[in-house]
Amino acid sequence: MTSTGPLTPRLPSPLVEIRDGRFVRHGLRLLLKRDDLIHPELIGNKWRKLAPNLEAAAGRQVVTFGGAYSNHLRATAAAGRLLGLPTVGVVRGQELADRPLNPSLSRCAADGMRLHFVDRSTYRHKSEPETLAAILRAAGAEGAYVVPEGGSNAAAVRGCRALGEELRGRADVVAVACGTGGTLAGLAAGLAPGQRALGVPVLKGGFLAADIQALQEHAFGARTGTWSLDDRFHFGGYARTTPELDTFAERFEHRHGLPVERLYVAKLLYALAALAEEGAFARGTSIAAVVTGRPFPEA
Repeated sequence: MTSTGPLTPRLPSPLVEIRDGRFVRHGLRLLLKRDDLIHPELIGNKWRKLAPNLEAAAGRQVVTFGGAYSNHLRATAAAGRLLGLPTVGVVRGQELADRPLNPSLSRCAADGMRLHFVDRSTYRHKSEPETLAAILRAAGAEGAYVVPEGGSNAAAVRGCRALGEELRGRADVVAVACGTGGTLAGLAAGLAPGQRALGVPVLKGGFLAADIQALQEHAFGARTGTWSLDDRFHFGGYARTTPELDTFAERFEHRHGLPVERLYVAKLLYALAALAEEGAFARGTSIAAVVTGRPFPEA
């Protein structure tokens, strides 16, 4: 991975304990793994997943995929700017091409990413070789290095294994919010025996367990580590929140002085508080929550 130059990370990321009554009263310790502090522009798991892929790209143009609010697209665009690497973002939703760019896509464009919009049906089939080839032709990106949606591939999963290794012996349960599942797949592989990883999917669908197992098989040859998912805390799906979740995040911010990113981190912390209340963790359990991002400034 890149260890010098504009992508130099702060590793290992800090692990800090916070006292929160919702955990303390159940005899639980809550620690925050501050992956949001790894790099000022490639936040959290985005650095861990992108760095090995950018190394593999070896200076070639990079093409990747995401929705209109994709953290992954923004991170890839920022990396391209920092490294002087051309990037293309294939964006889900042809209808967006004729609309003003939202703040997230505006940031991508400002960082030099060329945006290519595709209809949602084509996007669903983007991993099929014929469809992918057609997308690359249409985007003028044949021969580019392709990074999948969310950055999750075998290289990224192996990069995220270091997250688990940094947490060996530091917590009983390590929890992370999941989009495409690559971070959990690597994290679980890096933990020590006796530790377990818990994933909180932020999308609806219940498909993620099979995807994570497939990622581990591609990266390591087999399902690895002890991990599970709790699908109850997506709050309606990706990029969706509710007043209840917003209130929870605002109160957490006020109590602990930590800006809480809404699409992933808020759902993770809410899930852990709810599980603590349900008695899902035995007294004396230490829980590390991976802070994978920070709020994106809308202005």
